[in-house]
Amino acid sequence: MAENIEKVVTENDYIPTPEDFKIVGPDTTQSEEIYKPSLTFWQDGWRRFKKNKLALTFLGITIIFLFLAIFGQHLTKYSYRAQDLSEKFLSPSKGIAKGHYLGTDNLGRDLFARLSQGIRISMELSIITAAICVIFGTIYGAVSAYFGGIIDTIMTRIVEILLIIPSMIYIILLMVVMGNSVKTIIIAMSLTRWLNYSLLVRGEVLKIKENEFVLASKSLGGNFLWITLKHLIPNTLSVIIIRLTTDIPNIIFTEAFLSFIGLGVPIPQASLGNLVFDGFVNMTSYPYLFVIPSVVISLITLAFNIVGDALNDALNPKLRD
Repeated sequence: MAENIEKVVTENDYIPTPEDFKIVGPDTTQSEEIYKPSLTFWQDGWRRFKKNKLALTFLGITIIFLFLAIFGQHLTKYSYRAQDLSEKFLSPSKGIAKGHYLGTDNLGRDLFARLSQGIRISMELSIITAAICVIFGTIYGAVSAYFGGIIDTIMTRIVEILLIIPSMIYIILLMVVMGNSVKTIIIAMSLTRWLNYSLLVRGEVLKIKENEFVLASKSLGGNFLWITLKHLIPNTLSVIIIRLTTDIPNIIFTEAFLSFIGLGVPIPQASLGNLVFDGFVNMTSYPYLFVIPSVVISLITLAFNIVGDALNDALNPKLRD
């Protein structure tokens, strides 16, 4: 009887094998596998920044202006100081045949050479000023927040008192006392702009210093210098960079304003403010002298602001997907 049953099962029925089944639901054997490569904070920020096509476009414009600031004088045979009264007020359409790509001004000076020199001075001035503010403001803010207590209170009150006085008063007074020069402008603007960086860094350090990795470094014997350089400052770089990209155009615009009212870069040195003022005087008859430097200032300001906003979106942890 048993032999007959086994014979029937073997001949007529198919016995399933493990290969005939599949797991329904999540496969737990692959739950620990990593399909995407791990990214550092800066790599992830760059990946997010690249998604903003408008910011990439204006980043390219910023690079072009930096290129003109460095190599612009080598792209023309004319010096920004050279005068030729026989070729004054040449429009770009007339001057391009003689190598004046953007025309000439009221003294026959090449506008392209003067514009590239103006971009160079403005960029140089703004970058040096911003670097001084970042260094001094970061150190001041980190010391204030790290030690806390009465030290933090006194240092913060000093900053708040200095912020009460409008920065333009400091700048104009120093320009009147020390005279017009690029060095004076850098000193004048650095004396006021570092205050905002110190408050920014102080706020970030107050949040970071209570994290476990900082407390662990303290318990292992890390001193103030080591903890600041290794943990505190690297973790505040993102907010500093974001603030820096929005502060540089403000410095350029301030310099242009001072030069426009006669308290900026001294003549015959070329700056964007001087070029705008020279063009404003002759705007009715020769509008290109005013329009070209004005457009350059506007593009530089717009480019840095858009790049700064994009960096904020890319590096700010609160705005991440």
